[in-house]
Amino acid sequence: MTSVPLTRDEQLPADWRDLLALTKPRVMSLVVFTGLCGLLAAPGPVHPVLGFTAVLCIALGAGAAGALNQWYEADLDAKMKRTAKRPLPAGRMSRQTALHFGVGLAVFSVILMDLAANHLAAAVLAISILFYVLVYTVWLKRRTAQNIVIGGAAGAFPPLIGWAAVTGDVTALPILLFAIIFLWTPPHFWALSLFVRTDYANAGVPMLPVVAGVQSTRRQILLYTLPMIAAAVAPWALGLTGWVYGISSAILSAIFLVLSFAVFANKATEPKSMGPEKKLFAFSIVYLFGLFAALVVDRWLV
Repeated sequence: MTSVPLTRDEQLPADWRDLLALTKPRVMSLVVFTGLCGLLAAPGPVHPVLGFTAVLCIALGAGAAGALNQWYEADLDAKMKRTAKRPLPAGRMSRQTALHFGVGLAVFSVILMDLAANHLAAAVLAISILFYVLVYTVWLKRRTAQNIVIGGAAGAFPPLIGWAAVTGDVTALPILLFAIIFLWTPPHFWALSLFVRTDYANAGVPMLPVVAGVQSTRRQILLYTLPMIAAAVAPWALGLTGWVYGISSAILSAIFLVLSFAVFANKATEPKSMGPEKKLFAFSIVYLFGLFAALVVDRWLV
């Protein structure tokens, strides 16, 4: 049974927790972490206050994108079990409030980044918000099974932003960090979509498992894992990082590859809650955290 948005007169009062929920704090945590790692891995000193402000702007920008995503997708969220209790489909907030909140956060985050850091960091932050909202949410998500492939670029911008906030430029290493997240997103998200594909089917969202089937999605997960691993070890192979990152990336990538093979080899028609897909999804989060943490340790200790 899905929730139906209430009318203006019936709406329940929203509180700070609903505004926080609009920002998608779970997603934001990974965005903020990779942005922070990009900032810490960048060469050159940064004042702690300015560094904190830059990371805050990345968080606010990610929150703005999440709020605008929920504003636009309120009808889809009402049709899916895992999102039906969000503030808009549950009727605790009007769409206008979500729109104003999202636009306000976006504008404030970009202006503050420009004042605290530099024009390039602010510009990349603005592009990341617009890409997530306009390219992924509005254009791709309801139209093509490649939505998460192209749209995954939106979540790959934070290391670029963090790096640019310190240096005022973008070089080979932050571009590789962008590539890692860009290539990591499809296997990460498809692993999740395999065991919630009924939700997407009910909402009419053409996610890959809905359009191409379970086995095709499992094959695509493995295929995308290979270039992701190549991008992950490239900073070490190209001499841009030291042995700490090199060894960490090799070990983490080997585990990811083994789990991807397990997903590929699984012939079950219905993915189980504790099956290889769920294990890969859980590890994929650990993988990205571990990879970027190793980058920072490598920069500071080697």
